[in-house]
Amino acid sequence: MIKHSKNRLESLSDAVFAFAATLMVVNLGANADFSSLKEELPMFISFGISFFVMIALWKLHYNFFRRTKYVDNWIIAYNTFFLFMILFYVFPLKSLATAVILKTRMSITELSELFQLYSVGFSLIFLCLVLMYKRAYKKDTKNENPLILQFYKRHFFIFVLVGLISSVLAYFQLGIKFGLPGIIYSILGLLCYIHSKTFHKKYPQNNLFS
Repeated sequence: MIKHSKNRLESLSDAVFAFAATLMVVNLGANADFSSLKEELPMFISFGISFFVMIALWKLHYNFFRRTKYVDNWIIAYNTFFLFMILFYVFPLKSLATAVILKTRMSITELSELFQLYSVGFSLIFLCLVLMYKRAYKKDTKNENPLILQFYKRHFFIFVLVGLISSVLAYFQLGIKFGLPGIIYSILGLLCYIHSKTFHKKYPQNNLFS
């Protein structure tokens, strides 16, 4: 059996995250005079939102490799697609944040397409995490706490479903004027809470998340 290097995979992933951050900041603050900085302030804010969302995704990626040391070709493949989607996700996220901050007037069709792009990217990113956790749960026989892998596989599947619901709402332009495809993400907290309670009831071991 080929032994894969987890450290090299993490190093490559960190490099891609750094590249994504670089893409977000291109042309930002190119003009140093004060008047230009004032005009570009909304762009700085949208960059800040995008940057911290990307860091949150990096933390989810980081946590996966803390919870398992198992790496095989399938996990490398899922991780590669995850990184590709991070690079893809940067642009609709930044565009959406900029549109909200600047209160940009967009047609219903344009707003629908932007929400669809955002939601599909969101769902695919979390689908990669689901598949990575699923693979690790099935194959990591040396893991001392495999239930945590099962928990997060189901946990992130909730994110996939909500993203798909948002995409469908945007596609059919349901509540698009009121931002319903974006508001729908607020149910994540409730759904994740219900899942956590249900999972703990089914697996009441005290050391589940130790």
